[in-house]
Amino acid sequence: MMLRVVGKRLLGAAAGGQASPALAPAARRGYHERVVDHYNNPRNVGTFDKDDPDVGTGLVGAPACGDVMKLQIRVDEGSGRVVDARFKTFGCGSAIASSSVASEWVKGKQMEEIVAIKNTEIAKHLSLPPVKLHCSMLAEDAIKAAVKDYEAKKVKLAKADE
Repeated sequence: MMLRVVGKRLLGAAAGGQASPALAPAARRGYHERVVDHYNNPRNVGTFDKDDPDVGTGLVGAPACGDVMKLQIRVDEGSGRVVDARFKTFGCGSAIASSSVASEWVKGKQMEEIVAIKNTEIAKHLSLPPVKLHCSMLAEDAIKAAVKDYEAKKVKLAKADE
């Protein structure tokens, strides 16, 4: 009961709606609207068959924070362009938003273009605070891992055809 009273007082419910001055800065902090949008409405969630030769899969994780990200790209062999992307991410809102943005940004681009996507661009787009920059780094790593997986499949198929 005491915890409930203290909680209400700190949050302002018992003090006429006024938040405690000690919590005022924390109450103002929050995710940027783009993070909230991508978290509430993630784009391109799902998976492709990892054995499909036109699909590259990047699976990366950050043990320190528990975020795990899988990004898959489907590439048109003729044009070398990414025609679709899917992701599954287990982690915080910033990790999910970073994955969602990455899955949008890779679509329609050539392989050379997608490996040039930097975590700083994702972080800036989402206005991630410094403590959440590792989420955008994971997204960049997932993109590069997906490209590497796709290219390894192509080399393996070429050797099998010889």
